[in-house]
Amino acid sequence: MANYLHGLQTYQQNRMVTADPGTILLALYQGAIDFLRRAKVGIETGDVVGKGQCIQKTLAILSEFQTSLDFEAGGEIAKNLDDLYTYMIDQITTANMSNDPKPIDNVMSLLKTLQEGWEGAVAAERKRTAQERYGDRVDVSTRA
Repeated sequence: MANYLHGLQTYQQNRMVTADPGTILLALYQGAIDFLRRAKVGIETGDVVGKGQCIQKTLAILSEFQTSLDFEAGGEIAKNLDDLYTYMIDQITTANMSNDPKPIDNVMSLLKTLQEGWEGAVAAERKRTAQERYGDRVDVSTRA
């Protein structure tokens, strides 16, 4: 069993190292959502340590999103995302300090909405790239 788990962990690490930026972005959104779900369980069960660890990991992801924004290229969209990430960080901090899961629910909803938007953008970019590379020789309508 230990060999299987080690092999799985190695595969997952290699998959992320070789992944395209869109895949990494979507994985980070999913990770933030998953960590918040676990933090909420920590609040509900009184697991202060688990809650804190999950909140810390979520805040790290959101901070990375914020620091990677390109305000020159992104203009108003980057500014709006920056404001939204700041709001989410504030909400998560409030949830952590008050042990109230409601702000976590709000942030998870926002993250899911952003994730869905990015899924569409990543799929469109992959389709555009495939069409540039292969032209009409490949059907990219089913690729995500």
